[in-house]
Amino acid sequence: MSLLMKYIALLTVVLFISVYGLAQNIGGTVSGSDGKAVPYASVNLKNTTTSAIVGYSVTDTKGNYVLAMPVNARLQDLEIEVRCIGYTTTAKSIAGIQSPVNFILSASINQLQAVVVKSTRPLVRTNGDTLSYNVSKFSTAQDRVIGDVIKRLPGITVATDGTILYNNKPISNLYIGGDDLLGDRYNIATATVPQGVVDEVQVIENHQPIKVLKGKIMSTDVALNLTFKKGAKLHAAGQESIGAGLPGNYDVNLNAMMFKDKYKAINYLQGNNTGDELQQNLVAHNLNDFIQRIDNDVPAKLLSAGTINNPALSPGRYLFNQSGIINLNNLVNLKNNVQLKVNAWYYHDNQRQYYSQRTIIFLPGDTVHYNEIQRNRLQPDILHSQFTLNINRDKYYLNDVLMLDDNRQPGQSNLLTNGTTLNQAFKDNTLQVSNEFSLIKSFKSSRMFQVYSYISRTSEPESRTIGPSYNAPIFNDSIFYSQLVQNANVPTWFTNNYISFKIPSALFTQSFKTGFNVQSQTLTSALNVIQADNKITPESDSSVNHLNWLRKKVYAELDYDMQGSILKASLALPVSLQQVNYSDNNYALNKGLTRVYFNPQLNIKYQTGVEHYVSLQYSYRNHIGTVEDMYQGYILKDYRTLYANNATLLERRNQMADVAFNYRKALTLFFFSAHVSYNHTASNNISSEVITNNLLQQVVLPYPNNASSWAAGTAASKYFFKLKTTLGGGIQWQSSRSMQIQNNLLLPFNTITKVANISADTKVNDNINFSYKATLTQTFSRSAVMASAYHINQLMQQASVNYNPAERWQFKLSGEHYFTRQQGNPDLKYFFADASAKLRINKWRTDVELTAVNFLNVKAYNVLYLAANTFTSSSYTLPGRIVMLKFWFAL
Repeated sequence: MSLLMKYIALLTVVLFISVYGLAQNIGGTVSGSDGKAVPYASVNLKNTTTSAIVGYSVTDTKGNYVLAMPVNARLQDLEIEVRCIGYTTTAKSIAGIQSPVNFILSASINQLQAVVVKSTRPLVRTNGDTLSYNVSKFSTAQDRVIGDVIKRLPGITVATDGTILYNNKPISNLYIGGDDLLGDRYNIATATVPQGVVDEVQVIENHQPIKVLKGKIMSTDVALNLTFKKGAKLHAAGQESIGAGLPGNYDVNLNAMMFKDKYKAINYLQGNNTGDELQQNLVAHNLNDFIQRIDNDVPAKLLSAGTINNPALSPGRYLFNQSGIINLNNLVNLKNNVQLKVNAWYYHDNQRQYYSQRTIIFLPGDTVHYNEIQRNRLQPDILHSQFTLNINRDKYYLNDVLMLDDNRQPGQSNLLTNGTTLNQAFKDNTLQVSNEFSLIKSFKSSRMFQVYSYISRTSEPESRTIGPSYNAPIFNDSIFYSQLVQNANVPTWFTNNYISFKIPSALFTQSFKTGFNVQSQTLTSALNVIQADNKITPESDSSVNHLNWLRKKVYAELDYDMQGSILKASLALPVSLQQVNYSDNNYALNKGLTRVYFNPQLNIKYQTGVEHYVSLQYSYRNHIGTVEDMYQGYILKDYRTLYANNATLLERRNQMADVAFNYRKALTLFFFSAHVSYNHTASNNISSEVITNNLLQQVVLPYPNNASSWAAGTAASKYFFKLKTTLGGGIQWQSSRSMQIQNNLLLPFNTITKVANISADTKVNDNINFSYKATLTQTFSRSAVMASAYHINQLMQQASVNYNPAERWQFKLSGEHYFTRQQGNPDLKYFFADASAKLRINKWRTDVELTAVNFLNVKAYNVLYLAANTFTSSSYTLPGRIVMLKFWFAL
């Protein structure tokens, strides 16, 4: 079957489901005998044969109600029953699906017996797509910020980078009192907003933030919203802290917040040298979605100072820092739904890293070893400013975002590699200015018109010096020299613009979009040698690049969005004409490529029950390579990787399919999810590596290459009311297959990763609570060059106990245990322990806290990594024990 026939068949199936799977609705009004509307009356759709309730609704403030009719149900078996306190319960049969069923209720006066209601259940409310958690029922005396509470909410998990997942799906935004103050950088809120001022944490499914698109354009996003107590809206809030400790540590946190309806703000000043990585709060969790929306490949960093990654520990365990940040986030609500927002921060740090690494690469008939020791010093200076104008009305939407980023990250490194001592100096300066504009206008006919425009200018000059006389036989004909200097830069202009028309109908919304984008770049680089007499010479004729790149794209897209109560679906059918021209006179390179691509996408969400659904995602995407795939001259990317290209422009075809099932039972607080996904990529290029004991030379060659992966997983969470305990767990499995060329041999690799985790959080009583989490990771890698498969088993356990013997006193003891086993190597075992004691001085409204972090004084940490045929053992130097006395003040 041809590819076109497959798409036609798929579209037919979607339309079939659309026609025969949608439920019909019936409605009416409920009023009293006095003619006034009866709001908030319970309306039940009942099966008269079984007396079972098959549908449920509540009247609005005008007494109107709407019920979804079950598919294929017989009208003669159904009746509608209305109940409301103060009125007589009334039931009616259904005459016809098109006829409204109206009720006039008679007043009923009953003397109710006295009832005492006792409930040990946390207050959780559901209203349509919104699930609301009562924060006070889930919080403990130890919790300071709302992020501490969110971590223990049933159905919600928080990743190590702060990403919040609801029923295993990442959230799109965290709103502050209904307003998008922070965008996707919501770590700012979870790490600073006091939990005591928050009333509820609301989970909003099928979230469509643009009012004019509600009910017309499908959205499967999940968002969180924080609602605030009445008192918190009247005055500023915040938690100030000042701490000092040994050996020579400090921690300062000054903030001011406001959560009024018309004005919201989170502003703070922080500084520390305790390993608290302040930059972690600035993570953009939806960066990939943003890149896909603007349709721009942001230039990647070409250079780096080393090859060693940070360990899989919290930064407070390993980071030597001197950090400071000022972060300003302010939002003003004007009249007529007009919002003005400013987000700006400046971050500075002085980081030190001490580590060593042993790398083994298994090759046919040979094994390559790298032994490295590094002492790094990094000094990032990051400035970000963002100005947003937003107008969000039922018939009109406008959003304009102006951003400026100026990031400067100099660094120095002392390196010992395979017995050779070297010094490195590294600079990476990024400057980017961009503006994103979107306008949507709805007309009286309900048709909509959209205009979108994005434009940006980026430059990122990078440089690295390394010496003395690094690999002189390779870079300077065995002649001693002073330094090797690598420079690179990719200045970029980019713009993307389109117009769109949307035509809503009873069944679906049809959208037509057409637009264009242009990307203009110049990749320049040079590898120079500073001789012993300070004379500068090119390393070789093949180590210079001046590559001009121009990519133009014209596209059109037809979209269908279905917003049924049971079935929601979206189908995107984009077609694009792309043209790429690139040239470099140094290598007589002057080529172009013109292609027409069809990249369909399908999303289906089928509501199998009131609180559970099945979702399907499928996409077929064609990609053209970037300027980083085409430079012909060598670039020394790090001290041991020399990289170039010798192939035609990269073309990649990617297919992705994902099927998921999500289930929740809000009243019993049970959540479950499962998914299976497949990803296959076929490209016309493959990377080839020549690996020696001194250097890894990498070049891209024009040979077909395929990679594929399967992934499956489940996750569950349940709150047990009698035990006041949340139990959670999950299993993830992934198998990846890829090909590489190493030392002129084509080698297949298969890597399988299994991850299992369990967690428990319990409130023993009002004075004691306990939490535990364990994660087991198994990595299995097999290739044709290894005599046997390699396995790595890693177990991570975390536990904490909180004890509050009196209202004024709080004690906490926590620990982390890491265990790694790999055949042929000694087992690795590490245990970190922390403790704290806190005293509340009510007269001063002050908390005095004494903490001991890593009080067992662990100062070294080893970890094993396995990828394809590369085995790595890394060792990190840790700061050790930190004891601190801290004073907390509440506004």
